[in-house]
Amino acid sequence: MFEATDRALFLDYFRVPYRTAGGVDLLWPGLPAAHPLRECAVMVKQEDGGSERRLAWVTRAGLAAHGVPASVSHLDEIPIFAAVVDDGTASDWLGEVPGRWAPRTSMLDGRGRPVASVWHDEETGSVFLPFDPSEAIEAYWSESYKVIGSATKTRVRKLAGTAYYGLRPLIPRRVQIGLRRAASRLQARAAFPRWPLETGLHDLYEFLFGLLGELGQEPIPWIAPWPNGYSWALVLTHDVETQRGYEKLDLLRDVEVANGRRSSWNFVPGRYAVDDEVVRQLTDDGFEVGVHGLYHDGRDVAPAFVAERRPAMAAAAARWSAKGFRSPATRRVWDVMPTLGFDYDSSYPDTDTFEPDGGGCCTWLPFFNRELVELPITLPQDHTVFTILRQNDESMWLEKTEELRRRGGLALLITHPDYMLDEPPRAAYARYLHALENDKTAWSALPREVSSWWRRRAESHLERVGGVWKIVGPAAGEGRIAFAPAYAGVSP
Repeated sequence: MFEATDRALFLDYFRVPYRTAGGVDLLWPGLPAAHPLRECAVMVKQEDGGSERRLAWVTRAGLAAHGVPASVSHLDEIPIFAAVVDDGTASDWLGEVPGRWAPRTSMLDGRGRPVASVWHDEETGSVFLPFDPSEAIEAYWSESYKVIGSATKTRVRKLAGTAYYGLRPLIPRRVQIGLRRAASRLQARAAFPRWPLETGLHDLYEFLFGLLGELGQEPIPWIAPWPNGYSWALVLTHDVETQRGYEKLDLLRDVEVANGRRSSWNFVPGRYAVDDEVVRQLTDDGFEVGVHGLYHDGRDVAPAFVAERRPAMAAAAARWSAKGFRSPATRRVWDVMPTLGFDYDSSYPDTDTFEPDGGGCCTWLPFFNRELVELPITLPQDHTVFTILRQNDESMWLEKTEELRRRGGLALLITHPDYMLDEPPRAAYARYLHALENDKTAWSALPREVSSWWRRRAESHLERVGGVWKIVGPAAGEGRIAFAPAYAGVSP
């Protein structure tokens, strides 16, 4: 459907059909050898009359080569964390290519001052973005937005979190909870990412789909997120932090079995003994087992400790046939997670201001970190709901789930047998599951099933056969084609 000079993350992620063809000379011939637009990725729609419309941007590598630093700006109130070409520079660059270019949509800094624009060619309808969409998307997924414009604040929070987890064994439980509750009053007021839902990344997706609609002049096909006609997904997980929680698995397992659900149980192999028979019983009953770090001391993914701890975590995964990993306290390091040797990770919240690392990946859909599938945690944790925020029912879970269902997302929940020993939270959990039991639109899946599907989807593509789009590849038998309407965008 489109041609591009290079791979484009947004198109690959949504499986929008396109092919790479030629270089920038094919699309904008005659550019000087050192022209910055030679670093463009350009999407082209061939028209019957021979004219072309383009969607172009300068890649992050090209921007870096020209000394343009990453910054924070806003496009139609969408936070953009990426290097941005200012209007003066963009005008100079676009003055050397065909067309009548003019700024169309302003990008603003934190004080509301214009810093750049999305440019529009009034002759052909082509569009020039002053930033690389791939850089902007990855800034959300990887949380690199934390260090763009706020490196000092982020470092202070990280050091505070590390110090807290180093001292936590010495702090009485009652004092720990008091500290967390006191901090929550400030954390809940975080401007970004917003809690309990941050839409910035998906607003960017919608904006980009809208541009593709203008480019293509027809609905844009892509492979929908969920298989077999489901419109959203529900995944239940448990982190078993202590021996006490391990001994009380049945309290939550029985609730799920009564509701016809299955879940994943993440154990800490270096903190308490895990009986192979317990693992066998869980897996025989249709549950999943994963690895929850090695010692649960806040250091399992710290770069200084990974090489030492990875072999023991890998041994536990092999012993349990575990595919998945979750870092204790959801502490995470983008470049470390793919090196741990797991099929999937589920340590990134979509947004969670209450955890030690704060932040989140700002999406309710799975994504890749290199070859690792990331399954975002999208519902508030039980400890947050019942202990920190002192809620007494399931309403917070149901409200967020309804929002995720409306948006076609992944509702992924963590509960802990360690914190669900009392009857009221367990009753709330049972009511939550009961409220969803008749929803036939939900794919109730194990994490490993979602990861496997996401890989099959990523290995598939769309082809137009006889004027009809078809899925080709391992997702062909179960995938569904969705369409983003031209000019209207989509909320994928």
